[in-house]
Amino acid sequence: MKLRSREVVSGLEGLPRRALLKADGLTDADLERPMIAIANSWNQVVPGHLHLRELAEAVAAGVRAAGGTPLEFNTIGVCDGIAMGHVGMRYSLPSREVIADSLELMLEAHRFDAVVAIASCDKIVPGMLMAVGRVNIPAIMLTGGPMMPGEWRGRKLDLISSFEAVGEVKAGKLSEREAKEIEDRCCPGCGSCAGLFTANTMACLTEALGMSLPGVACVHAIDAKKRRFAKQSGMQVVKLLRQGITPRKIMTRAAFENAIMVDMALGGSTNTVLHLPAIAHEVGVSLCLDTFDRLGRRTPCICSLRPGGEHMMLDLERAGGVPAVMKQLGKLIRGSPLTVTGRRVRNNLKFVKLQDSAIIRPLTKPYHREGGIAILYGNLAPKGAVVKYAGVSKNMLHHRGPARVFDCEGDAVKAILGGRIKRGDVVVIRYEGPKGGPGMREMLAPTSAIVGMGLGDSVALITDGRFSGGTRGACVGHVSPEAAEGGPIAIVRNDDEILLDIKHRRIDLLVPDAEIKERLAKFKPPKPHVKIGYLALYSRTVSSAAEGAIRR
Repeated sequence: MKLRSREVVSGLEGLPRRALLKADGLTDADLERPMIAIANSWNQVVPGHLHLRELAEAVAAGVRAAGGTPLEFNTIGVCDGIAMGHVGMRYSLPSREVIADSLELMLEAHRFDAVVAIASCDKIVPGMLMAVGRVNIPAIMLTGGPMMPGEWRGRKLDLISSFEAVGEVKAGKLSEREAKEIEDRCCPGCGSCAGLFTANTMACLTEALGMSLPGVACVHAIDAKKRRFAKQSGMQVVKLLRQGITPRKIMTRAAFENAIMVDMALGGSTNTVLHLPAIAHEVGVSLCLDTFDRLGRRTPCICSLRPGGEHMMLDLERAGGVPAVMKQLGKLIRGSPLTVTGRRVRNNLKFVKLQDSAIIRPLTKPYHREGGIAILYGNLAPKGAVVKYAGVSKNMLHHRGPARVFDCEGDAVKAILGGRIKRGDVVVIRYEGPKGGPGMREMLAPTSAIVGMGLGDSVALITDGRFSGGTRGACVGHVSPEAAEGGPIAIVRNDDEILLDIKHRRIDLLVPDAEIKERLAKFKPPKPHVKIGYLALYSRTVSSAAEGAIRR
């Protein structure tokens, strides 16, 4: 077992570095052991991260019990819900790259031997996975777990309940007093929001990838079992170090395909179509949109979780969690990939038992015959677009209607809440892509407003931005190329007819080809409106959403 940390602490030349580590309180015995990083994203802003300090303590205890020396450091974490609906959301997706870079810098600068990365929420989990894939030292992800659902008048609540309450008040379906009661009850404590939104989707896919211990993703933040998983993760990462098992041995193409199939079976967030390719890129695996579509067509959706379904993460946990989903998928799942247990997928699943077939259905009785995410193509999205198939009502799988065009999210929200969007319309929001936003904002405010106003079964929304994992309805995102790069979405006009055919994977602007070519020839992209700071740098270096919005 070759230890990178010996470059820091060994020999006479290591004396000054040992002196600095002793200032941290380390002893000679501590310095002789492997140095194990605990990369934590604890903060007091994000509800999903409030309890991560306690988990880090449990991880450290596990590392010590296994013969390692734990050293903790922190990185940033943006709460998408708090950043939603204003300029702050432009910083959310770009934070993924900062998180990945910050871990790389700390792990490489201090020559850590292994790492346990602790995170909840959307960009933080993929950012950390990108980093450990890049650095490629033994690593385990510990995800913080879901929040318990809230409750109001016998109805289960989550964060999306509060977003949709805004539209319900505007539509006269809810009083402001009732909305305040929902506000006070929908988020009862720590953890990532209670439905299968992006945070919990990414936790599930991390487990399916083999990068966290089996069963950890669905264990709720307040459950003592989560602390036990934390201690076990600390112990296990030292074993991985001794066995020489690194992330690139785990995150293979087969492992990514397993994760995609679990995503399809669960009906998870469309943000995974950004995050999985970005993680794969760091370990030398190419994941294109066609991979998602190919696997989506053969993988049935066997769960019905919020926001598109009735069940909460608590129901999924009680039914057996991710291991039970993988077991239920049977021969669709590849058994050969290695995992952080040191064993292969097939061995991990050998003794798994499904607890509730009403929550995780058999393949013969799925909620949808195809997976929860679909990739669409057409003259409006030549390089592809993404829709959460599982969250679309049957009568909106095929929709044709007039475009209502907006050049930013805010204008669209005002129009929806102001009653200017009518049944049958197609709302188009552009200049919100990775480059044009910049930052590719999530569109939870307009999608929730559409549902709250009672238009969820009659209005479609199309954007070069993206959607929250909490979005439901006929909402097509990641339209590529984006408007800022001269994609066809830039030349859509009010009252142009748009055809959305999700079953046949089509999204088309019903304008003659000659006119589309003429409009594109005359199009001149607007100058970037952000000229300083991190977003300006991000806008210059980010790739298309179709490539995972990675840095070029």
